[in-house]
Amino acid sequence: MFWGGFYLDPYGIIFLLPALILSLYAQYKVQSTFSKYVRVPAKSGMTGAQVARRILDDAGLYDVPVELTPGHLTDHYDPRARVMRLSREVYYGTSVASLGVAAHETGHALQHKENYIPLNVRAQLFPIASIGSQMALPLFFLGLFFGAPGISDTLMNLGIWLFAAAVAFQVVTLPVEFNASSRAVKMLVSHGYIDRDEVPRTRAVLNAAALTYVAAAAVAALQLVRLIMLRNARRD
Repeated sequence: MFWGGFYLDPYGIIFLLPALILSLYAQYKVQSTFSKYVRVPAKSGMTGAQVARRILDDAGLYDVPVELTPGHLTDHYDPRARVMRLSREVYYGTSVASLGVAAHETGHALQHKENYIPLNVRAQLFPIASIGSQMALPLFFLGLFFGAPGISDTLMNLGIWLFAAAVAFQVVTLPVEFNASSRAVKMLVSHGYIDRDEVPRTRAVLNAAALTYVAAAAVAALQLVRLIMLRNARRD
């Protein structure tokens, strides 16, 4: 049986439980931390959109627009369209949380400009990882339960390889996100958008967001190990 993309069996749940708990905690942490510090105004009084625009201009990225996007914590830099998209709370916000998130996404734009290797690797992995995240588990369990011996192994192995690509995408995302957060804090301080005494609060928001990526990578990696274990058990 399937639930949330996971195969439910007693050992599987126990095996994945620590990573699932970490994932739930990470989601709670990012929401609660952002909600806390989005109420703390930065001393500079600048909005997230203004900070993003100034950092982009200072880097010579005049042609990268900063746009408003709907949703909560939907902020992102789109390297294909070369567009910075900020949620309303960040775009118009003047809090330490808003400036931190805006600077973080601007960090991705600078990575793109500089051909930051992990970002390029992630972009190369994205097409197959996207397919893998959708097709890996259906193919694997089709082979596990219904395939003839030869077909079964082929389907399970294909599912594992596709899922491995999705795991690789999650893993390579970690240095991309950590680097963008490191850049964000340095840029905010060096340009005077936040004071040094505001750094811990800004960093708390960015660290909470980073934890969600760590949790996603942990869940994916353990799920991959579990698939390999199920395949090997099927062969025995």
